[in-house]
Order: sequence, then structure tokens, then C-alpha cells
Amino acid sequence: MKPLSTWGLLASLFFLGVTQSSLAQNAAPPDPTQDKQMLSAGFLTAHPDLRYRLHGMEEFKHGRYEDALKFFQRAAFYADKPSQGMIAEMLWNGHGTQKDAALAYAWMDLAAERGYAGFLGLRERYWNALSESDRQRALDEGAILYAKYGDAAAQPRIATVLRRERRNITGSRTGFTGNVQIYVPGPNGFEQIDGSKFFDERYWDPKKYQAWHDAVWMKPRIGRVNVGELEQLPLAQPASRIPNAGPDVDAIEPETPERNESELGTKKDG
Repeated sequence: MKPLSTWGLLASLFFLGVTQSSLAQNAAPPDPTQDKQMLSAGFLTAHPDLRYRLHGMEEFKHGRYEDALKFFQRAAFYADKPSQGMIAEMLWNGHGTQKDAALAYAWMDLAAERGYAGFLGLRERYWNALSESDRQRALDEGAILYAKYGDAAAQPRIATVLRRERRNITGSRTGFTGNVQIYVPGPNGFEQIDGSKFFDERYWDPKKYQAWHDAVWMKPRIGRVNVGELEQLPLAQPASRIPNAGPDVDAIEPETPERNESELGTKKDG
């Protein structure tokens, strides 16, 4: 069967609601992007990787590909591998931009940086389809991308935001989040969220936060969906072909259009 595309993988995990079951099997907390209360409490403001990815998915779903690409680029700035994979797919297929197979490969190599199975499979499929000249350009372009969007540059960014926003919300560096109550507006007045739910360490500690993402994306369980199957990979996968590049710590954050976040993460297709 046709290998599962990045969009198919994202749709399976998010729009079909399989993320929660995947996380449960990995003893991780529920997916906060599926919890309207969590989003109303400002969770996405403190998690720009998820915030801009969700915006990108919404724009893509409605065929607004140019805006979707901008949102995925901004999420990618904060180490979001699914968004990096989506940029690759859009470049590969010419959604919202001209087709560029070499640049698409560079982005997919970046998405596969942590060894996520779905992105590794797509990366190798891209590479096998490239001409020799495109392969060389992919390596040259990739070095530039890694400097700005690779984990060496992007993970410290998201770690800084997580720590800063948690302090801003709790007003404390140490935290006693089990005793913190958060109130958000609801249809019948204000609703209360227990701090132990909102401030689960796996949402805020940078290392645990990455481990949470790894639990979803390393070998995603997509269940029974009609979007294809993950490509079968050899046991040993080649490391990135792109030469190492020093992190660009002064890189400028991509700009995106203004969008209403009130309904993000609360709707599913179908």
C-alpha cells in the first residue's frame, strides 16, 4: 500500500482522536489539545509548538495552504517535528508553494532528526527519488535549515518558553501546582481546573515534554484508519546525510497571520 504521508499521520493522530489512546499506552497524560478547558486556560500560549501546529493543520484542512505553511514554519521554529514533516510534504507536493524536491528532502531529514519512524520512511522515499544534482542541493539547503530549526537551536527555545510561562502562571519557580486552582470562563460561569492536571510535569519540564512527544511519534499507533500504512523500514537507518551546522541562536522567529484560537483543538473531522 501507499506509504502514509505526514498529513495522513497527523490526521490519524489528531483529527481521528487516536492520540489519546496512543498516549494512554505509553503512560502519558491526556492530549491537552483535545481538552477545551485546558485550551481556555491559556495552555497553547505557553506551548507555541502545539499552538502553531494546530493553526497550520486548520489552515491546511481548509485549503489555505500558504497560511498553513507559515504556521508550520513557526511551529518548526520551536522544535516541532510533525510541522517540519508537513513543510516537507507541502514542498514535495507543491501545496502553498512551488514544488521543490531538494528542499522537501532537507525538511524531511530535519523531521526525522530524532528517529521518528514515519518521517524516516518518507525521508528515504524522498532521497531515492532525487536526482544527483537535487541531492547535492538538498545537503546544502539542509545545513542552513539545521542551523535555524534543528534541535540544537530549537529545543533551547521551547525550553525557555516552557519555563518562563510556567513561572508567569504560578508566580513561583518551585511550584506547588497541586494546590493551584485555575479558573476559566464557561457556559455557566467560571469553571475550575485542578493545577495537578494543567501543570503535569510532562507538559512543562523540557526533557519530559520531549519524552511525551517521543511517545506519540517514535512509533505511532494509528489504529485502523483508511489512510494507508507506515512504510516498513530496515532495522538500521542511515543517520542524517546533512553535514552538521552550528545552531543559529539569533535566528528570527517566522511571522504568521492572526487567527482566533477559541476553537482550536476542539473539533474533529467527520
